Parts: sequence; structure tokens; C-alpha cells
Amino acid sequence: MELSPFLQDLSRQPIIQRLLIIAAYALLAKAVDIFVNRILKRLAAAYTTSELDDKVISILHTPIVFSVFFFGVFHAVTMEPVLAQPWEKFVPALAQSVALIVWTLAALRLFMVVGEHYLKSIAGRGKIGADLFLLLKNVVRVIVIVSALIWLLSIWNVNLAPLFASAGIAGIAVALAAKDSLANFFGGISIFADKTFKVGDYIIIDDAQRGEVVEIGVRSTRIMTRDDVLITIPNSILANSKIINESAPIPRFRIRVPVGVAYGSDLEQVEAVLLAVAAENPAVVKDPEARVRLRGFGSSSVDFELLCWVAEPRFKGLEIHNLLKGIYAAFAAHAIAIPFPQQDVHIKELPERAEKERSPGG
Repeated sequence: MELSPFLQDLSRQPIIQRLLIIAAYALLAKAVDIFVNRILKRLAAAYTTSELDDKVISILHTPIVFSVFFFGVFHAVTMEPVLAQPWEKFVPALAQSVALIVWTLAALRLFMVVGEHYLKSIAGRGKIGADLFLLLKNVVRVIVIVSALIWLLSIWNVNLAPLFASAGIAGIAVALAAKDSLANFFGGISIFADKTFKVGDYIIIDDAQRGEVVEIGVRSTRIMTRDDVLITIPNSILANSKIINESAPIPRFRIRVPVGVAYGSDLEQVEAVLLAVAAENPAVVKDPEARVRLRGFGSSSVDFELLCWVAEPRFKGLEIHNLLKGIYAAFAAHAIAIPFPQQDVHIKELPERAEKERSPGG
């Protein structure tokens, strides 16, 4: 059945053609909406156990549907013949701006959801402090918003040269005023990027301070010494310091127990007793096995060293204490002498006796 001349003429009108294109894209957007709701979400729920993918699909659902529709609007308004001024530039720019705003909001929500999903696991493993992670999240949010704003201004053909010039001057002023804070911030970033240490590790700073890392903050890192003293160190200083991480690459830590026995002791027996003391200590790990090394002959003793491993560096002091007590008791039970420094003084002659012998009456 042919259309009437009126409908044929009406279908040739540019406005009607544009409306038909928009309607076609609207139907396509509805089809995408149905696909996401009835198929994609069900597949995600059926084949994955994490809730993250469900949240991601929900966040991206609306932007994808709107993008299909706005692409149709952009297609319709840019087709021949072009719209009259100012609609020729205003309507496409408006469509692009709305799409940009929708995707920017979606990107911010997506980053928030992903960040909150991984924040607990990252902080729980001690890879990075919660406040530093939140700061990074805010920095990324600012970057996304500023980038979207610049893109939006470029859509409307706004001259960005004065804006960039002002931003450069302001950036220089801020950098000079807050150079210490920026140095500490980037020091924290370098600590995180290099994975020098994490929360819970035992570190030694410049061969001086030793303690457990309790927090990696925005400006500083805090360590707790074995004297229960909390030390706060700016990240800029820490990033340029010599760090010995006793907990890396594995938390197992070797301890050394020097022992001296008297000359004449049965060296094989001494070695067997030291290994037995290490084996009886429940805090000493079995793999790798403890070992004994003869280190030298001292002025008063034969010097041995017991080498064994504990599960974590935090047990270093306590287990050296326990091993020394056990060695002392075991040596006493096996009659192994522990010498102490001593000196023998030999007197060739007494001064009074020599004087008497030289005197005439002597």
C-alpha cells in the first residue's frame, strides 16, 4: 500500500527525517537497555561470585544507553541540510556536553566503587595506609573532573590559553608554598610504588632506628620501636634513607646466638647440644633447620655461633633470650664449661726480697 502524497511529502521534510533517526536510535537504546537488564546482569550473577561486576554493570548501564540515544541526536542534527544558525553548533555541542557529563559522573562512581572494593584488602595486607589511599582517590577524582571541564570548554570552543597561563602561574605559586608537603606526598608515593616496606614490616633506618611500621601516611610514616616509642618520620626523608627490611622478601628471620666454650671441650658434643636446644624451642622454625658454626679460637674460649630462624622479626629478642637460657642449662647438664675472661699474673721476684738479698746483712 503506497503512502499518500501528503505522507510522502511529509517524509521528505528534514525535520521528520531527523525525528525518524532519533526514534530509531531511541529504539536501539531501549534494546541495549533490555540486553543489559535481562541478559548481561543475569550472566554476571550466574558466572561470577563477586559483587563488583554487578555494581560495574549497574554504573555503566545508564551511560551506555544514553550514549546510544545522544549519538542518534548528534547524527540527526549533523545530517544535510544543516540546521540554521545558531542551532547548527548549539545542538551538537549540547548533545556532546550532556554525554560528557553523564560519562564523567559514571567514571567518578566507578572509581569510587572499585576503590572501596579494594581498599579493605589493600589496607588489610598492609600495602598502603588507608589515608594515603583515600588521598590518591581524591587526586584521581580531581584529575577526572578537571579533564572533563577542559574537554567541555573545548566542545564549546572556549579559548583555553588564558586558563592554562593562569593555571601555570597558580601551580608555580602553590609548588613554592607547599614544596615540603609535596615532597612528603611524592615520597609516600615512591614508597608505595617501590614497595620498600609495608605496614607490619620490621625495618632499620640508616642502621640506627629499628621498629615495626604501623602506618604509612600522607606526609609521614610511623614506626613503633621495641621500647614502645612511636617515631614519626617525614616521607621525603624516609624515601632518601637506607632502609633494611627485616621482613622482606619473606617474614622468616634468622637469629644468631654466639656461644663460647672452654678449651678442651668435646666440640662434637657442643654442636649436638646446641642443635638440641634449638630443636626443643617451639618458636624456632624447622625449615630451614638450625645449624652451628665454629667461628674461631678466642683468647679464653672456642667460639661457636648457633644460627636458626624464627617466624617473624618481632620474636628476635625474646627467642635469643630463651635460647641463651636453654643453652646455659644444657651446658650445665652436660658439664660443658663456659669460660670467662681471666688473666694469669706471674711474679718473678718480690721487690722486698730482692732488696734484702742485695743488702750486706742479707
